[in-house]
Formats: sequence, structure tokens, C-alpha cells
Amino acid sequence: MNDDPDSSSTGCPQFTIALTVLTPVWHEALPDAEGLARRAARGALAVAPISAADAGETELSLVLADDATVHRLNRDYRGQDRPTNVLSFAAESDADPRDAGPRLLGDVVLSYDTLAREAGEQGKSLAGHLSHLVVHGVLHLLGYDHVSEAETARMERIETAVLADLGISDPYAPAAPGTARCAELG
Repeated sequence: MNDDPDSSSTGCPQFTIALTVLTPVWHEALPDAEGLARRAARGALAVAPISAADAGETELSLVLADDATVHRLNRDYRGQDRPTNVLSFAAESDADPRDAGPRLLGDVVLSYDTLAREAGEQGKSLAGHLSHLVVHGVLHLLGYDHVSEAETARMERIETAVLADLGISDPYAPAAPGTARCAELG
């Protein structure tokens, strides 16, 4: 595990991103996977509605895993007996805000196997798809969802804006002929 404090002395929130790589294939296929994931998480955190009371340290965990790990988590915690691309597990919100320590957002777990397959099927770069799904997962931790059409449209607008700031094209733009649009986001 590698912690990456992103702090400033301006009174702005301080973000700590704990990142764990559970399978070496991430490094083999994408040597800068950790840097890309951190950058995408910071981009998503920049849209966080942080109040002055919450302007202390905020922590989240990113886990770069594989299909077997994500399949097990998806089955055990969501009742879905299959792998998926990204899972978000929000931290319990019943913590006393007066407690010392960072505000814990939760965990985002990504599967290399599913991300790589989807990127190939959709004609996207693995780096861009990883960045998109990190942003998507972190937005879930921040309370965004895609249950209704309105929520979906709002979340997609935010994702597209964050990714544009990272130099990544709109993942929801119509796909080129012969490629599929991303149909499933965890």
C-alpha cells in the first residue's frame, strides 16, 4: 500500500489516497497505473462538496485488483455473482464528526481483466478507461449515483467534465462504428 497525501497549507481539504495494487498485471500493462489512478481520483475529489467543517483531511482507498477479487466482492457484498469493472464501498457515515482523524470516504476497487476487455471492445485506451472508472467510483463515494435518468445525466456530465480536465475524451460520446458504448459501470 502506498499513501499519497495531497495537502496544502491554504485551509483547503487535504486528501490522502491509499493505493494498493493486488495484481502485477496492472504494472505490466500500464506502468503508470498508480499515477493515473491518483490523478483521476484527485480530479473527482475536486468536485466534492466539502464544507468548512469538513475542510480537514479526507482519505480514500483505491485498489487495483483482478476479476477474481472483484467477482468475490461483488458476490459477497452486492449479491451479484460475476465480476464487474469497478466497485465502490462508501465508508459508514455514522462516525462522530468530532472524532480525531481523517474523514473516510471509502474504497474503490477496479478489475484489470474487465477494464482491459472493455477498453479493447470499446476502442478506448486502457489509461483513459482506468481514469474514467476511478472518477466514476470516487463520485459514488461522494454520493453521486445513476439510478434515475436525471441522476445518470448529472453524473455523466460531471465525469465528462473531470475527464476533460485530465485531457481524456468524453467516454459517453457515440462510439465509432464497430465499437460498443460502455454499457455497465459498477
